Amino acid sequence: MEIILLTVRLVLSAVFGIAGVAKLVDPEGSRKAMLGFGLPTFAAGPAAIFLPILEIAIAFSLMFVDTSWPGAIAGSILLAMFLAGMIYQLIKGNAPDCHCFGQLHSEPVGISSLVRNVVLFALALWLVIGGAKAQGMDLANVGTSTLVVFFGTAILAMMVAIIGRQSQHSAAQTALMRRIEMVELMAGEGGTVDRKHAGSPSDGLPMGAFVPDMPLEDSRGQIISTRSVVSEGLPTILFFISPACSPCKALLPRMNEWATDLSDKIKIAFVSSGAIAVNSEIFGELNGRTMLRQKDREFADSMNARWTPSAIFIDRHGKVASHVAAGDTAIAELVERARSSDLDAERLHIKDGDSDSSAKPNEIGTKLPEFALTAIDGREVSSSGIDRQTLIAFWSPSCPHCSKMAEDLRKWDSQKGPQDPDLLLFSDGDLELHSGLGLTSPVVLDKGYVVAATLGMHGTPSAIMIDESGRYASEIAIGAPNIWALIDKKV
Repeated sequence: MEIILLTVRLVLSAVFGIAGVAKLVDPEGSRKAMLGFGLPTFAAGPAAIFLPILEIAIAFSLMFVDTSWPGAIAGSILLAMFLAGMIYQLIKGNAPDCHCFGQLHSEPVGISSLVRNVVLFALALWLVIGGAKAQGMDLANVGTSTLVVFFGTAILAMMVAIIGRQSQHSAAQTALMRRIEMVELMAGEGGTVDRKHAGSPSDGLPMGAFVPDMPLEDSRGQIISTRSVVSEGLPTILFFISPACSPCKALLPRMNEWATDLSDKIKIAFVSSGAIAVNSEIFGELNGRTMLRQKDREFADSMNARWTPSAIFIDRHGKVASHVAAGDTAIAELVERARSSDLDAERLHIKDGDSDSSAKPNEIGTKLPEFALTAIDGREVSSSGIDRQTLIAFWSPSCPHCSKMAEDLRKWDSQKGPQDPDLLLFSDGDLELHSGLGLTSPVVLDKGYVVAATLGMHGTPSAIMIDESGRYASEIAIGAPNIWALIDKKV
């Protein structure tokens, strides 16, 4: 038991010693870690110096049997504080960089760092419970054979740590190569790059859809609705940024310049993640502009903003009016196109940079193609008869995704009020398959989807919004979530 207690002391001493020295030689990294854990700016600097000194003192005290017990008490208190801080940040949905071993090893707070600290806390608590008289063997009384075994084990542990560190370096190099690929893709250099997970503009919300109404934190920690930010009378450009994104920091002066130049025409808002203090530290130059903080990436993902920096244009009604622009070049093009647009236009939207100026079929603002058909209940439906906002939906009785949203569609159709759009459903198949659909709105059987194809159909379920003048008011929405976004319905 004596040798086991000595081993516990030396393990804890090594951990505290390495952690303390590593933090001491990287005070700036330690200060940022303190900010990430919620310390105020004025306290983060002193804490970044005091903490490593305390850890080194604990490491020295654990080496000697006479001072081990008070060292174990101090160590267990410190580890308990670390655990409390980690758990608190995880409950809030944050993952600050623990900076546990300075530049030697740093990772976002997660399950692995929690488990590691629980084990260390248990070891320190074991020494505390044992009391001052049960701290194990004194180093001076350890025999040669015991030292050989101990140092052999220590060398083996170091080899395992080196191999693990090498694996981390390999993973970091892979991540760096992916980042270089992304830069090449944005710069138009390096030929064709296959980005299977980069996504497509059509993956996100279609133009004409409402921005999701989500609760996010502002720079003061107050909960604020995304809808309230983008529906305040002016169009809005949302910039998606991250404290860990170097291109975001490089683009910051231009973003501030755009915000100043466009202040009377377009509102600028920033969406980030991570701790408020870290964002304030890195993006403090935003000078009081609207900053929204996500818990993770929930809002960015809902907008298909998969990269940082990226941006999207929102009209004055809180509707998506551009595709996501990723990278500084695409963002600059989006801003300039927004600057030169008629911001009072009835169907305001910003075309992609590679689009020509001529209108295409089914483009927002173009006239709906003419058609005249008979619904399954005998009603005559035609393009000339559309004089209210109308959601034209494309359906198939054999489509499993259609079946999943059928009940919600039926419920909305029966409960929609005078301010809601009309519904016109195009489908194909036998009459019997549609008689049980239970819609009060007209259902048209379009054999082979001949007419539907001219209206913009793109698979099932999909839908497109038509305004009261018979013109397209949105892009095609593919899938139930995007369809509901066209009519601002939560399911």
